[in-house]
Amino acid sequence: MTPEAHERLPIGDAYQQATKYHRGPGPRALPTQPREPKGSHTLPQPLTDGGSGLWSVIQARRSVREFLAQPLTREQLAQLLWATQGIREVQDGYAFRTAPSAGACYPIDTYVIANRISGLTPGLYRYEVNAASLTLLREGDLSAAIASACLGQDMAADAPAVFAWAAVPARAKGRYKERAYRYIYMDAGHLAQNLYLAATALGLGCCTIGAFFDDEVNAILGLDGTSETAVYLAVVGVPA
Repeated sequence: MTPEAHERLPIGDAYQQATKYHRGPGPRALPTQPREPKGSHTLPQPLTDGGSGLWSVIQARRSVREFLAQPLTREQLAQLLWATQGIREVQDGYAFRTAPSAGACYPIDTYVIANRISGLTPGLYRYEVNAASLTLLREGDLSAAIASACLGQDMAADAPAVFAWAAVPARAKGRYKERAYRYIYMDAGHLAQNLYLAATALGLGCCTIGAFFDDEVNAILGLDGTSETAVYLAVVGVPA
């Protein structure tokens, strides 16, 4: 998108487009990869009590970038997904999640690139919050593609799971207009910190990724980069 086109956009949309990373001197258009639902996978029930103490988990939390070849289990994945976006209670018809969201708009969806997860075919999945399940959108080994899209960060290929958070701005803009973009990124931070702490409590390693080629990640996820766009990623696995 040209600078002139940016100027014609509302300020929040212009910021989102103008701050994308691109390869080379200008935008690189990539075809959005097709994604068709290929089945649903019910996740194990998460644990909601017990476990490691909060203060010790905060003390132990750190970014981990090297992982063993050991896969994640479906139980571990279910626990991590619940910690980031699981429903903790329902009041008056509203489902409140484990991480806060401005105005309870919940504009961010969670995608999982499964590199090595026991019982799951490698590929791209979307977390269905209300059903606490995963929908397989695209089969195949995406480890090299996602690592390349993350500016060549090998940890995205080496980790068993890559979490990708994508925002649907319209969910928040209906209430907050262009200021919604501020809240979207705050929401992403809440999700990421919950993932860090949950991974640490499970004895796993986690590292978030903010540097990525936006259009390439969006293409992998099957997003158009406008009505829904990647905003943050993270890798999780057994520390080396």
